[in-house]
Amino acid sequence: MGFLDKLKGTVGKAVDDHGDTIAQGIDKAAEVVDGKTGGKHHDRIERGTAKAKDALDKLDGKDDDIR
Repeated sequence: MGFLDKLKGTVGKAVDDHGDTIAQGIDKAAEVVDGKTGGKHHDRIERGTAKAKDALDKLDGKDDDIR
């Protein structure tokens, strides 16, 4: 098992254990950025947020953690 495999397993476990908290953090960061830009880039921020959550969700091989 290589370094990247171990890292993926560790990150996957963290996403399993703390997926809701991570999702809340992503949402909060998006909210702050959206406020700082005055909503000018709202659509792009939403798309980026969705992509970030999808990427984290795929780390553990299950589609159940991040919403």
